[in-house]
Amino acid sequence: MSDTQRFDLDAYLRRIGREGERRADLATLRELHLAHLRAIPFENLDALRRIAPSLDPADLMAKLVHSRRGGYCYEHNTLFAGVLQALGFRVTRLAARVVVGADRIESRPRTHMALLVEAPGDPQPYLADVGFGAIGALPAPVPLTAGVEFRDAERRHRLAHAPHDGPLPLWLLQAHDRAKGDWADQYAFTLEPFEKPDFDVINWHIGTNPRSPFTQRVYVQSLSAERHLLLNGRLLAETRADGTVLEREVTGEAQARRLLDEEFGIDVPEGMTLLPG
Repeated sequence: MSDTQRFDLDAYLRRIGREGERRADLATLRELHLAHLRAIPFENLDALRRIAPSLDPADLMAKLVHSRRGGYCYEHNTLFAGVLQALGFRVTRLAARVVVGADRIESRPRTHMALLVEAPGDPQPYLADVGFGAIGALPAPVPLTAGVEFRDAERRHRLAHAPHDGPLPLWLLQAHDRAKGDWADQYAFTLEPFEKPDFDVINWHIGTNPRSPFTQRVYVQSLSAERHLLLNGRLLAETRADGTVLEREVTGEAQARRLLDEEFGIDVPEGMTLLPG
């Protein structure tokens, strides 16, 4: 059985609340992309327990679709890629260097998964990414075109080329930082295809390495039309559509568990501690 056959499209579409025709076109891609982001949270609860989450299609369906759970980039984008392929899109998995806060692009390894998506009859490829755990995440796919600004769901993005020594052009995703009034680099990538075995290794490293940021503290985010909500360790940050940011400290385990249940729609695994110490 192929991976695309192991995706229950009906269940997935119910999970993200999307109705309508199932076509492999840009309109469908945009609708699915935003609906996925708003329905399925980003979370690292498996990695926080030093468990590399399974990227098997059946396990992704069980966790992200049939349960009140989310996942991190490999889970989200592997699931989304399977759904798109089942609908007739061509999908290439890309590996990117997250450069938020980095001094140099080359200082970070390729640990993020993004997707290059092509629709039948459309000569324009699109960068899609439903698994970037940051405020600068794409709310909608963007054409693979440098120097053009795109606006979706109150966010502004653009793609640029960055100099490097490799044989392939280096693309850079940038998000507009409203507070600073400037563009902020998010991640860099080339169009070299990465395959399942590559991401199996990367996923294991990020999910189990004690130096990985996802094994050190709880990191959960959700997106709605009104706000972006992030729990990073004990800090809860709410960024509203107008750019206003409200922050407060989560004081204890009970409060953290209640937040995940009521605000993020996540069931914490039995026996897990969210705020150790």
